[in-house]
Amino acid sequence: MKLTPRQVKRVAGLANLLLNPEEEKRYCEQLSKILKFIEQLNQAETSNIEPTFNTSGRNNVTREDLVDSCFSQKEALQNALKKNKGFFVTKRIIGND
Repeated sequence: MKLTPRQVKRVAGLANLLLNPEEEKRYCEQLSKILKFIEQLNQAETSNIEPTFNTSGRNNVTREDLVDSCFSQKEALQNALKKNKGFFVTKRIIGND
């Protein structure tokens, strides 16, 4: 499956990511390769293979959920230098490559 630039822009928008045209092209190619690989996996013959969802043998290894007090979104953002749609806006910290 080959993704279109429009689809990549849509996914980026859902993730609140701003992509420049070069990034859109690169992600279009990379995500298309990933989807092609997933298509290959989906074609694998598995009718005689028992489904496996847990290979460790351990079941329900969890901790108790504890409800604790937390900030409201307004309180959390009150000292933010920049904010947009309820999120902190920061300088890009991941390389531009």
